[in-house]
Amino acid sequence: MSEARRGPGRVKEVTSLTNPIIKDIRLLEKKRHRDETGLFLAEGMKLVIDAIENGWTLRTLIYAKAGRGQDHVEALAARSIAQGADVLIVSEKVLGAIARRDNPQMVMGVFEQRWLSPSGIRPSGNEVWVALDRVRDPGNLGTIIRTADAVGAKGVILVGQTTDPFATETVRATMGSIFAMPLARLSEADFIAFAGKWPGITVGTHLKGAVDYRKPDYTKTPVLLLMGNEQAGLTDALADACSTLIKIPQAGRADSLNLAIATGVCLFEIRRHALTFDGETS
Repeated sequence: MSEARRGPGRVKEVTSLTNPIIKDIRLLEKKRHRDETGLFLAEGMKLVIDAIENGWTLRTLIYAKAGRGQDHVEALAARSIAQGADVLIVSEKVLGAIARRDNPQMVMGVFEQRWLSPSGIRPSGNEVWVALDRVRDPGNLGTIIRTADAVGAKGVILVGQTTDPFATETVRATMGSIFAMPLARLSEADFIAFAGKWPGITVGTHLKGAVDYRKPDYTKTPVLLLMGNEQAGLTDALADACSTLIKIPQAGRADSLNLAIATGVCLFEIRRHALTFDGETS
């Protein structure tokens, strides 16, 4: 339901974990329930405000009873109600159970998920997009989304069976960047067809990559950076879909880098080329 059609929200005080509303919210820790409802949970005043200001639909605002009388909390509650969201004022016990930790932040929000359709990916200029093949670790995915936001990437494309970007652990790791970074998802076959029509260069990291990651001409923009699964790397089919395969040279005993770190190294190198191309200093 769009916000324009929603009436004012309701306010309810809840102290029991057996309350059906609380039970339903707690179920959002399970991917199946997030998929069925199209909802997810975000924790923290800043994240909730960032989401609202980026146009995300807030369904329910939750805050601890200790927040009563605090101007910034009351203002957020009033704003939420005006936009059609319900407001739950809960006990510390209930808040901790929802957050699944002992010292939760005072404010939480239940939001509608948002996905970018493949047809909405329209690369141009010196844009950078990130594609991730079967990422398994929520912390890695959240950190990559945050890093992509930091370098000014235009979006993240999830390929195949990836971990859920709307899992609580992932949302926390993004530090709010999930509300600024468009997310799309494609099967491997659809991504290969998509990459075949990419107007710039498609760069994939691969242990057998013949090119140092600093060598490609990233000014042949836009750039699509494809990163592989944490354990297995890219599939052969995805590697074949890349116009260039790159690797990050290493001098120590480690034979690979953490996926999120490797993605950050590549993204900032691509960004350095883009800045130089724009005539700025890197």
